[in-house]
Amino acid sequence: SRLVQNNPLPSSSQHAVEIYSLHVDCKVTSRFAHTVITSRIVNRANESREATFEVELPKTAFITNFSMSIDGEVYPGIIKEKAAAQNEYDSAVSQGQSAGLVKITDRKLEQFHVSVSIAAASKVTFQLSYEELLKRQLGKYELLIKVRPKQLVKHFQIDVHIFEPQGIHFLETDSTFMTNELTEALTKVQNETKAHILFKPTLDQQKKNSELDETLLNGDFVVRYDVKREATAGDIQIVNGYFVHYFAPQEMPVFPKNVIFVIDRSGSMTGRKIEQTRDALLKILQDLRQEDHFSFITFNNKVVEWKSSLLPATEENVASAAALVQTLTARGGTDISGALLAAVGVLEKAEGLPERSISMIILLTDGQPTSGEKNVEVIQEKVQEAINGKYALFCLGFGFDVSYKFLEKMALSNGGIARRIYENADAALQLQGFYQEVATPILMQIEMQYPENSVEGLTKNNFKLFFEGSEIIVAEVYGAVLLMVSFLPLQHTSNLTLKEEANVKEKEQVFQNQKYIFGNFIERLWAYLNIQQLLEEAISAQEEDQKALEAQALDLSLRYSFVTPLTSMVVTKPQQQEELANKPTEAESLKVVLQASGVNDAFCFFLSRVKHLSKDSTQECLLRMSQVFFSSLETVFI
Repeated sequence: SRLVQNNPLPSSSQHAVEIYSLHVDCKVTSRFAHTVITSRIVNRANESREATFEVELPKTAFITNFSMSIDGEVYPGIIKEKAAAQNEYDSAVSQGQSAGLVKITDRKLEQFHVSVSIAAASKVTFQLSYEELLKRQLGKYELLIKVRPKQLVKHFQIDVHIFEPQGIHFLETDSTFMTNELTEALTKVQNETKAHILFKPTLDQQKKNSELDETLLNGDFVVRYDVKREATAGDIQIVNGYFVHYFAPQEMPVFPKNVIFVIDRSGSMTGRKIEQTRDALLKILQDLRQEDHFSFITFNNKVVEWKSSLLPATEENVASAAALVQTLTARGGTDISGALLAAVGVLEKAEGLPERSISMIILLTDGQPTSGEKNVEVIQEKVQEAINGKYALFCLGFGFDVSYKFLEKMALSNGGIARRIYENADAALQLQGFYQEVATPILMQIEMQYPENSVEGLTKNNFKLFFEGSEIIVAEVYGAVLLMVSFLPLQHTSNLTLKEEANVKEKEQVFQNQKYIFGNFIERLWAYLNIQQLLEEAISAQEEDQKALEAQALDLSLRYSFVTPLTSMVVTKPQQQEELANKPTEAESLKVVLQASGVNDAFCFFLSRVKHLSKDSTQECLLRMSQVFFSSLETVFI
């Protein structure tokens, strides 16, 4: 998970608008993180100046509160249903100035931004709160604090409290800007279940050198940790009528995999993309296990099967595949439908695979279908019908001209996930990292069962696959003295029956120390998890079901004051000015970036058509033009 930081950007010379206090206070209670960022700014000029408050927060986080305090008057942000907020905003703004407060900035973060004019010798206090459930990946939770105040700050402080009743297995901190002097400003205290990390550098410690007023604080401050796990069936925690069940088994045998890599080699993959794809695949091949089976399908307007069947991952077969990968070149159109249906066909006729094994298709593409079947809805239907629940489909979208919404729906409809691969220098590492996440399946067909008469509002409780290093989380409302959980997942060697019993009163005693607790955190965790899962279900649902799921998510968003893709926050500023804070979805990323760069809707449409046409090799000139344009926008994401 990604937690983050405040970036006030004073634009006046000699920092007439000065940040004299910047505090990031974070409480992590059982993976659920509550962060409050407070920035106090003073205008030392003899005339009014603009003060800007910027915060980069995780894309998976929900803003819960925002306020400004100017000369003793508080200006709050009000969270409303998105359409109602937009109507209010439109009616209040008469000059046509619209500034979205939350926008995508890079692969993990969104930016919250608000500016106000403050009088000479006046002060303003900004405060933003957001919440997020930390996701376990590759055996650890990660807290990322983006530090970039762009000036020296007299009172700078990052204060992180972690409380994990299961016990803290390991804890480490890291930073991209730490020096020996700054290390002295860092303290870390840890016991069995609690940890406190404080980073409080003085002005002198922040300076690049004694002569210049330039700050060293420019980069990432990272906290990584994991918890102890003893109970085989997981850990159950209960507070105020809500419970959460964490399940992450250790040291279980890994299922053999049958994996087909479906690789786009169309014209738009030319250059760095195809080079990075080759680099990643060569390393991924080395990570295959001997019991795995694999094959490759490459495609442009033609679909080419490397072999007619899957091969065991022997040293000889891996070397042969590596030789193929090194010859990959990019040209032509994009037949996504033909490639995926060919992959399903190879799995259908495969023989000699391990009886208990997991079959998956990993698609990598950077564009939209321009050859074969072009209608994305038809492709989704055909692929889902062909897979028929037997295989998992993972879709990787390379870059921002890819139809990510199409890939996301196709993956979620077929038991997999979608991921965007960003066109940065580390794209090959992103591809390898994704593969590592899904490379070690240890359980399948998991269904958590709880007493029907004692629980309600159950979040998702059945899961097709569980990968080593990840975690399953189920939350709900309970109404019993004893809480039982049982489930029967399949593992590589046999079926596995797991049971756990929890005494409600005993479990509630764990959370009596309010220093590390922020209110009804399990109830808010339950609401957060519900909203995320309802929005995910809506992506692959039929239109009628989609509306019902979004209505449930909207109700929870408003009830718990979360800024989600269905809600917005109206920020009222002095002189009755208003700004609107929206949470963009991944599917909106390209449009957001183009508009942030001053490109109007008509040109956005034109460019999307150019990139669509350029898939054909006869459009090479148009492709080059569009690539030059999009590369000029790269800094928007970095």
